[in-house]
Amino acid sequence: MKSFAFRGLPLVLVLLLAGCQNTPSHNVLPVDELVSAFRQLDVSLAEERLDDARSQLDALQRRASGDTRLEQYQRQLADAYMEQGREALQQGDLDRAAQALGQARSLLPQAPSLSHDLNQAIDRAREARQNAAEQQAREAAARLDAQRQEQLRQQRLAAERQLKAAAAVTEPAVEPVVERAPKARLIDLDATTSSVALPMLDNQDNENLRRLLDSVAADVVTFHCAVRIEVREAKDYPWVAALLSARIKKLDPTFRPRLSQKIVPQQVPRLLLSPQRK
Repeated sequence: MKSFAFRGLPLVLVLLLAGCQNTPSHNVLPVDELVSAFRQLDVSLAEERLDDARSQLDALQRRASGDTRLEQYQRQLADAYMEQGREALQQGDLDRAAQALGQARSLLPQAPSLSHDLNQAIDRAREARQNAAEQQAREAAARLDAQRQEQLRQQRLAAERQLKAAAAVTEPAVEPVVERAPKARLIDLDATTSSVALPMLDNQDNENLRRLLDSVAADVVTFHCAVRIEVREAKDYPWVAALLSARIKKLDPTFRPRLSQKIVPQQVPRLLLSPQRK
């Protein structure tokens, strides 16, 4: 019996080994873990979501820096940014075009010639826009200067008419019986305040300024006018005030003029005369 048992043992072992070899294998084949990530990158490129594609590519470069597929996707994404930049340039969006160009360059820094044409086109568009803006500024300045010159011309003509009117006024003849009311030279007696322009102050025409102030002083003394002197710069006030005060004192040494000043840089100098109402 023992002899039979020992002789049957090798047969049992052989059968067990054969059964193990016939059992189906449940081992799983290795799968590329990056396939899903590359598929997502393909979708982003196809839908032209370039910023998402850039973020996905950066993540893949960190995870699998040695993967040979990365270079192909890097070039593909750079080409997509270049196309985006050309479209933005055609639409006149220079900032967006420059941003797209910068992305393309950062993806392919070793190939600057690929973005050379787009870079030159953006520079030319910016130069043209700058030239157009400068031309518009020059034209606007020219229009403003022409308007100012015309305004000064009109004010100069008005001042000349005032001077002629003042020069044409003659002293009323003294009549022993009938006493005539004093006549104003420059001011409007029906108005609360009368304006007298001083364009000759801008032109430094002191001769005409003195002549005009002769008439102003006559009205100030005759109608007890308060005078506000409006000039462009503070230094002009003492000069006008001194000339006017000297003429007032010559007409009436006892008269005390009421003078005030106002600085108005954008306005042609003038006097505002306010006669005293009795």
